[in-house]
Amino acid sequence: MIQSTNVKLHQSILQALNARNEVTANNIANADTPHYKRKTVVFEDELRKAIEGGRSELELKTNNARHMTIRSTTGDAAVPFRIVEDKGAKMNNNNNSVDIDVEMATLSETQLMYNYTADRVSGHYKKYKEMLQGLK
Repeated sequence: MIQSTNVKLHQSILQALNARNEVTANNIANADTPHYKRKTVVFEDELRKAIEGGRSELELKTNNARHMTIRSTTGDAAVPFRIVEDKGAKMNNNNNSVDIDVEMATLSETQLMYNYTADRVSGHYKKYKEMLQGLK
């Protein structure tokens, strides 16, 4: 399969957004559960590092003048995410920290980001499909 670092980055963003969607839906489902603590998915800092840092390259050493020099790409396109529990906030008398308005806004934002990113990945493969069809 033809993949670029950019597509791998977008695919890992889709995985993080999918996890955020599941965690947010779980928060909404537990909005009335006593002592339930809200959870969030955090990946923006890692995404920023991946975008700003770009790919790093290593120059492989040779021990003979006749050897070819090769550059190796070391950057991993995956954006790691983690699930964080909000232990401090209390929204209800039952020590639940879920604010349904915040969760619905997060759900909407996540859906928009997911649709945009999925469209980017789909567009990448559509370009390859059109290129290959043009070779016929």
